[in-house]
Amino acid sequence: MPDQLMTVKEVATYLRVNERTVLKLAAEGALPGARVGNQWRFQPGAIGSWLEDQRLGLATPRSVSAAHPPPGRALLSLEECFEPGQIVPELAATSRDGVVGELVDFAHGRGLVRDPARFAAAIREREAMMSSATPHGFAFLHTLRRMPELVRRPFMVMGRSRAGVAYGAPDGKPTRIFFLLGLKFEGLHLGWMSKLSWMLTRPEDVQAVLDAPDPASVYDLLRRAESDLHLPAEQIPTPDGPRGLGIR
Repeated sequence: MPDQLMTVKEVATYLRVNERTVLKLAAEGALPGARVGNQWRFQPGAIGSWLEDQRLGLATPRSVSAAHPPPGRALLSLEECFEPGQIVPELAATSRDGVVGELVDFAHGRGLVRDPARFAAAIREREAMMSSATPHGFAFLHTLRRMPELVRRPFMVMGRSRAGVAYGAPDGKPTRIFFLLGLKFEGLHLGWMSKLSWMLTRPEDVQAVLDAPDPASVYDLLRRAESDLHLPAEQIPTPDGPRGLGIR
């Protein structure tokens, strides 16, 4: 989809609906757009994000394609937004600002971010309010406001620092695992922060990720941890039994 502003006709073609439907949704505020004079214009990134919202069930579609309802799931699976190639096995950065820059540049190098300078600035703005570091040794880097135009597709990037970085954790301890979230919608950010926190809730879970020899091993640990979260209720491991990364 082109990066320049789209017309009503182009949006209608992209969404496979008629132009009258696009105009109705835009006028109701259901479809993100701006009126310039007597013409509507739409930002491609915002339209793509809106469509993803419908697909994921994070927003209620009004008139578009009732024959194709969203699946209603609240989160992308790990494999839909993350892969071994999106892991930095050892960060070079030794400061909070350096971690942000290194991870954003890494994401941009993989074609995930459109404007790395703006995306990094938005991450730093969020971190300036309050560090996203947790007492468990990991942090969730994300923007304060939804900025779909900066993200090509929903993604997560992970960076690892065995030495640790002073990142403002509540307990004052170094942060060693960093997740950069470019998930495009607040619903996914909040859901994935909760999900990852559960997957890495024990010190041994974090240590397993730090000890993993390569990105493929890290990915496999997280994939298995995610799978454990979907077990039937009677099989969900408890704090006294195997859970998280499956460590006994």
